[in-house]
Amino acid sequence: MLQQRYEKITFVRYNSASMTNLKYMIVAIAMMVFPVSEGIAQSKNFKSGKSLESQSLILRTLNNYYVDTVDVEKLVTTGINSMLKTLDPYTEYIPEENQTDIDMLTTGSYGGVGSIIKKLPTGEIMISEPYENTPSTKVGLKPGDKILEIEGVSTQGLSVSQASERMKGEPGSELHLKVRKGRSGEVVDVVLVRERIHICDVVYYGMVQDTIGYIQIGGFTMHGAKDVRKALESLKSNGKMKRLILDLRGNGGGLMSEAIEIVSLFVPKGTMVVSQRGKVASMNEEFRTSSEPVDTLTPIMVMVNSSSASSSEIVAGALQDLDRAVIAGTRTFGKGLVQSIRPVGYNNSLKLTIAKYYTPSGRCVQAIDYSNRNEDGSVGYVADSLKKEFKTAAGRSVYDGGGITPDVNVESEYYSRPMVALIYSDILNDFAIDYFNTHQTIAPAGQFSLTDQEFDQFVQFAAKREFDHRSESQIEMEKLVSAAKKEALYEKNKELMEKLLGDVTLSKEEFLTHHKQHIQEALEQEICTKFYFQKGGAENILRNDRQLVKAIGLWKDSILIP
Repeated sequence: MLQQRYEKITFVRYNSASMTNLKYMIVAIAMMVFPVSEGIAQSKNFKSGKSLESQSLILRTLNNYYVDTVDVEKLVTTGINSMLKTLDPYTEYIPEENQTDIDMLTTGSYGGVGSIIKKLPTGEIMISEPYENTPSTKVGLKPGDKILEIEGVSTQGLSVSQASERMKGEPGSELHLKVRKGRSGEVVDVVLVRERIHICDVVYYGMVQDTIGYIQIGGFTMHGAKDVRKALESLKSNGKMKRLILDLRGNGGGLMSEAIEIVSLFVPKGTMVVSQRGKVASMNEEFRTSSEPVDTLTPIMVMVNSSSASSSEIVAGALQDLDRAVIAGTRTFGKGLVQSIRPVGYNNSLKLTIAKYYTPSGRCVQAIDYSNRNEDGSVGYVADSLKKEFKTAAGRSVYDGGGITPDVNVESEYYSRPMVALIYSDILNDFAIDYFNTHQTIAPAGQFSLTDQEFDQFVQFAAKREFDHRSESQIEMEKLVSAAKKEALYEKNKELMEKLLGDVTLSKEEFLTHHKQHIQEALEQEICTKFYFQKGGAENILRNDRQLVKAIGLWKDSILIP
């Protein structure tokens, strides 16, 4: 079942003045404010009560007199969601039927069988990717296996979410499936015992060069720091590691407590990692490491990008402020808000923002404007005049204004618009499943490559599928042609415009061949994931990670090495 990794978490300066004048000011302010505040509070309460009463009357009126049947519960839920959208992007209502999401929010686990499933155009439900060491793999389910029945009920007509809900259940309970095997076509009955599925936070770890250790962290779920500790201790045990890379690229965050525990692996016990400040005084708190570190000396580089958010920014910001690590990559997402999950009656919950968090130097990485974002959701342009300077432990300058700015800026690979469309249309995944079903084994993940003939087979496969293969250049040129026609300029420049449009227009086959390098690398990763699970895919793509290679080169030459 596809489980989204949601985010889940928890000065006034006075100018110098005489004490006498300050006392008079306090008395005067007290005399003015308290009566007014009481009036304001009464006014706000009255307005709130009036609004709630009006809302109730509107719902009753709609329910009694609206021409068609009214789903009052749906109306209320829509109203709640619309109301919360006016606050920030992370405050959200979680109704009772979605309470399984709470498990993912707080623990990163759920009761089920451990597989990503998808619906085929034929209406069949297919296993796209089973997770390692889960009930699915224990009974031999593979990518490409089709689920025909769940507990005797046909999956035809079921949506992915409906099938997923039927497959979830209490850990220890049995689940009966009828499955058509992808490789043999044989129909078999399968009995699984559901387990508490936990997705390991460490996607992959190993040595990327002779003396450089590497740990890719995919999330911050409950006990995830223990996964990182095990990986770190394993890398240290061979005695060869002289440097360490923590890869937080694409890590959208998670539990603040796990972020603190990860930082505690690298700094002395009692070190302040992050603080939070909210509207309610009880929300104000400093968080320090509470355990002895594993390693305070090995130089560290933390890789980040625009998708590194929340707890990822806590780790990167803390290690940067403490001068414990070099940060490399591109500026992070810019989410400095802390969420808490509160019950709101009838088994419903509210995930709400209760505070902002601050790095050890005092920076809040929250983007100044929720709406001032790039297309990928990352921080938009922030003027220098809006940034405030802070100092790290060693006196280096760092700035707020949204996200963590790397010490070593290394741009990520550019992926064309059609390349993204190719991925999101699931064409790479579908070919990888076909490849899995027609190959019993492949080379180890770190060595696997497609032959030119196999890539040509993919080109033929993908060219038959629907996806938007227009480049950004083609789209912009089409807009220019359209504008020229509206302004009666097209006929005058028709020959030139047609030539330019033709030059930037590629067929599907031409696009796939033109971008062979990136497409083949992504396809090889997808295939390795089918054979060797997530860690296999991560190991395969690592050898083609040009951003990482460049960052390592700059790190070696940098004066910022801790």
